[in-house]
Amino acid sequence: MRVIAWLVEGTWPACVDAVRTHAPHASEVVLLHVNGPEVPGVAHGAFAGLLGRGHPERDPGDRLEELGGGSAAELLDAAAGRLGRPCLREERSGRAEREVVAAAEGAGLLVLARDGDRSRLGPHSLGPAARFAVDHAPCQVLLVWPEPAPGPGTPPPPPPHRRP
Repeated sequence: MRVIAWLVEGTWPACVDAVRTHAPHASEVVLLHVNGPEVPGVAHGAFAGLLGRGHPERDPGDRLEELGGGSAAELLDAAAGRLGRPCLREERSGRAEREVVAAAEGAGLLVLARDGDRSRLGPHSLGPAARFAVDHAPCQVLLVWPEPAPGPGTPPPPPPHRRP
């Protein structure tokens, strides 16, 4: 079975621990990190619009892309060390939710962490990218809390039109 662990800064240790606990040892494990185009894109745009006419070699977006790649490699190295078993490391660039769904094609399990409001139970504990991945994954999904889950008294009250 192929297991994809989507690693994001701040929540990746919980995903790696879940793979160690729940994925069969014979599984092919892929540690996945996706670099989004947002920050370098903003820098490219600002440079082109305000500063960069005639000097493309000074575009700060290029440097931000390099730094993002180095950070992803460090995160994948740390995750592989924490996993403590053979694994593949995959870096992708693009819209995170789309790249995760594409990477999960042919996999048996996708492991990801909650990335929204983690102070209470409920649908808002998933951000837009994680919600998309959960809804569109072409395989089973293991959704983990990056820290202990909040207590059962944390969901919001029912809407006024549904109260008894």
